[in-house]
Amino acid sequence: MVAVTRTTREQWIDEGLRALASGGPEAVRVEVLSASLGVTKGGFYGQFGSREAFLQALLETWERESTHDVRQRVEAEGGDPRRKLRRAGVMTFSSDRLLPVDLAVREWARREPGVAARLKRVDEQRMGYLRELFTSIVGSGPKDVEARSVLAFCLAIGHHFLAAEHGPFSRNTVLQQAMGILVDQELEPG
Repeated sequence: MVAVTRTTREQWIDEGLRALASGGPEAVRVEVLSASLGVTKGGFYGQFGSREAFLQALLETWERESTHDVRQRVEAEGGDPRRKLRRAGVMTFSSDRLLPVDLAVREWARREPGVAARLKRVDEQRMGYLRELFTSIVGSGPKDVEARSVLAFCLAIGHHFLAAEHGPFSRNTVLQQAMGILVDQELEPG
């Protein structure tokens, strides 16, 4: 007798996040996920009950991984606030897992108010962490901290949409230079 292996909740979610990242919420179809995993649909409904419940589980996983888990890992690795800032950005916006899902969620949020509300909550948590780190780095007023936090966040997200070339410089070189300006240089008071 051959032992039957159950497809775990985590396996379904991993496959669902891959589908979401590659094709948006429209690509998250039970039949397609079942085929990808080599299982029947019955296991899916045993785990989630409905496609809507599954989509919510995907969003919950993305939210946890991109906020709580990133912050926990950054804090566990330690270092000064500059190092933490850079690590949080790399973990979130250079990650093969988080970045494609983040971009897909941002597109999805343009059409779905519930997803937009979740994205706002995630971005608020991320901005809160940036504010904490910049406050300890720059030691200046809240306006400077807010400006640097917004610029860093926009740089992390926006560079994925920028099609322009950077002359003789690689994109990574320019991004590192831009982040260095935000993190390491003092701004004029004002």
